Amino acid sequence: MVRLNIFLLLAVVICSLAVVTSQHKARKIFQALEAEQEHARQLEVEFGQLQLELSTWGTAPRIEKIAREKLKMRAPETGHVITATPTGGLPQ
Repeated sequence: MVRLNIFLLLAVVICSLAVVTSQHKARKIFQALEAEQEHARQLEVEFGQLQLELSTWGTAPRIEKIAREKLKMRAPETGHVITATPTGGLPQ
């Protein structure tokens, strides 16, 4: 009977240590998951900011200003504009 009690006590101690170990691992994994989710949220915010910046840099007035100032471009005069038609001929 004493051997059975010692065996059962040993089994209970081993099972309880296994439970504690698995709970510890689960908490560590959950903490890693939370950290990765926070990182994903930060990346989404940064992506939104980059999209906004991209749309700001690509606006027509800004491009026109750079073309005028840095590239010394100007709009053509109306007499120098030629319109092409889909048939390939010039308009009359």
